[in-house]
Amino acid sequence: MELILKYFPDLTDTQREKFARLEELYQDWNSKVNVISRQDIDTLYERHVLHSLGIAKVMQFKSGTSVLDVGTGGGFPGIPLAIMFPDTQFHLVDSIGKKIRVVQEIATALDLKNVKAEQIRAEKLDDTYEFVVSRAVTRITPFVGWVRKNISRNSFHTLRNGILYLKGGDLTEELAELKMKTRSYDLSDYFEEEFFETKKVVYVPL
Repeated sequence: MELILKYFPDLTDTQREKFARLEELYQDWNSKVNVISRQDIDTLYERHVLHSLGIAKVMQFKSGTSVLDVGTGGGFPGIPLAIMFPDTQFHLVDSIGKKIRVVQEIATALDLKNVKAEQIRAEKLDDTYEFVVSRAVTRITPFVGWVRKNISRNSFHTLRNGILYLKGGDLTEELAELKMKTRSYDLSDYFEEEFFETKKVVYVPL
């Protein structure tokens, strides 16, 4: 929890309380349904919560924004972002029902009224959103193909509507394959922990 306050010192008391409860909630649920690898549960705040909040260093979602989190797994990056941006609506989807059940239970426990969690494949969704977020569920080219139809034309942020994708490693070949304009933000510019050395937020305007 100190790690979150180190980089986001201006949290409200409500936000602090919700972030502080994540560890207990995820440890409890992870003992029943394995949504986070066993070794990662000990580094939950660094490798899952703070990593998810890398998007908040790149983009401040305005009130009334709607965001789709594809392949949310145990609720990342959607749950930490929903705590950070209470006036933004988040739709968290995953094809695995037991993971969505965990997300629903955690969102309920934290009283996150701006979170809707659903078991559905992204390709089946008809709704539109200002932004789509995800944590490296696949290579970026097929991912763009899945969600391009879901990007709203109603753009009201400094960055045009599109995808904010958390990825690691050398992305040169993958981004060249996409043949679209992108922008990459190095998370090592925002967070000093070694884990973030090769981590990026890739922005794809659509």
